[in-house]
Amino acid sequence: MQNSTPRVVVITGASSGIGAVTAARLAERGDQVAVVGRNPERTRAVAERVGGTAFVADFARFDDVRALAEQLNERYDVVDVLLNNAGGLISTRVETADGHEATIQSNYLSPYLLTRLLLPRLEESARRGGTARVVSTSSVANRFGRLDLADLDYAARPWRGGWRAYGTAKLAVVLFTRELARREAAREGRPGVDAFAVHPGAIVTNFGASSPLIRFGTAVTGGRWGATAEVGAAPLLALAADAPEPAASGVYFDRLRPAGAVARQADDVELQHELWRRTAALVGLPE
Repeated sequence: MQNSTPRVVVITGASSGIGAVTAARLAERGDQVAVVGRNPERTRAVAERVGGTAFVADFARFDDVRALAEQLNERYDVVDVLLNNAGGLISTRVETADGHEATIQSNYLSPYLLTRLLLPRLEESARRGGTARVVSTSSVANRFGRLDLADLDYAARPWRGGWRAYGTAKLAVVLFTRELARREAAREGRPGVDAFAVHPGAIVTNFGASSPLIRFGTAVTGGRWGATAEVGAAPLLALAADAPEPAASGVYFDRLRPAGAVARQADDVELQHELWRRTAALVGLPE
């Protein structure tokens, strides 16, 4: 196993909340941590605090994601773990510079793009006997998502405060995780990369800060409607650990419990295939 040198772990959405906690704990374990965030000051502060390296990228811009991948590929010969943790709930429908609804882009399209661009480095980890794992933050909200490939950006469907779009984006993460796991398992004669999706729990961070419902819950409970970022980081840390996989690749975890409940569409293998193909075209990559 690859124990002689520190593992390389890339964490997106690491400038605050569960991402920042996860970065700190992995650095304490001896990992070489790439701290990725949108806010330059917070991202650099976290990286300095944990002894990691800061990378700034806005997932609402594909160009930022491509530049991030280029920087990571230049700096690291191998990536052992990619934690796709960036994203969140956006209460008002807005379109990005790339022409996509911001929720689906930040939670799904950009993580897909980054994963694809880093896949050679992850596969190199697998070749060397490293962890070789992609862990993507999903949500129990995937259960009320509804994927419509003809309206991925929710241009023709009710917005409803962004919750349905958020659930759909997190459902897309589950579908992508399963398709990635299947494709990597099919690498004949070569070790592949494992992929997992995880719901970290209802965590009180700056998640959904623009949502009236979240603001109401915070006001009523005094900010005690969910668990702490430390609690939320626990499933990410477990899945990123340098240890044997806790379940078969492609599994969705509800916190630390494998095979969590998912929307019916998550089991549609053809939809997994078609979403992968459609997404590749949207972000400008071959299938």
